[in-house]
Amino acid sequence: MNDFKGRHFSGAVILWAVRWYCRYGISYRDLETMLAERGVDVDHSTIYRWVQRYAPEMEKRLRWYWKRPTIWRSWRVDETYIKVKGCWAYLYRAVDKDGDTIDFYLSSTRNAKAAKRFLGKALNGLKNWQKPLTINTDKAPTYSIAISALKKEGKLPDETLHRQVKYLNNVIEADHGKLKQLIRPVRGFKSLKTAYATIKGFEVMRALKKGQAQLWQYDGGIMGEVRLIERQFGIYSS
Repeated sequence: MNDFKGRHFSGAVILWAVRWYCRYGISYRDLETMLAERGVDVDHSTIYRWVQRYAPEMEKRLRWYWKRPTIWRSWRVDETYIKVKGCWAYLYRAVDKDGDTIDFYLSSTRNAKAAKRFLGKALNGLKNWQKPLTINTDKAPTYSIAISALKKEGKLPDETLHRQVKYLNNVIEADHGKLKQLIRPVRGFKSLKTAYATIKGFEVMRALKKGQAQLWQYDGGIMGEVRLIERQFGIYSS
């Protein structure tokens, strides 16, 4: 199946634009200008549509590569704020003690139900020996409720320790800041759906930048990332 059938540009060019937007924190208009300098005449609104279509697909196809079980079974969990259509939405995120991305989830609400849904998503598909021994959060009671509920349902081991030590979450708070640098040029999302689609692209490129898929990159550095992404879409550059 050709993922780019009917497009006026090649798959390599489309992925090029999506990668740049999701990795470097630039506006669509700036990216339009940058591509024009390289002989690619495409409107910024078209680039937006490419990101909405291919960023979530890129995250989905690369998830197996970047979301590998961490040897550090200690999770740092926190949420940060994202402006969507003039209102605040909540991006739940988890990293390990080294700052590698474990998972993320965008919610319109900030409560125990949303926290449970996020943790359930992060735990999905993990074997018991891959699940966290400790989960560190802030002092919000929503996490205690969510963790207790997941233990009762057998989705989280009873021995998992829930800690609420503020300084241990410095690593995820720092990672929030780096992600916000990518989000800032967006100047607000128009819907939760478009926000989540774009953030999936940001998160997967952050994970690759951290080196979470290095084992499957045939080349070193940035070209290793480029070729890994292209292979997932059936593009094999010489």
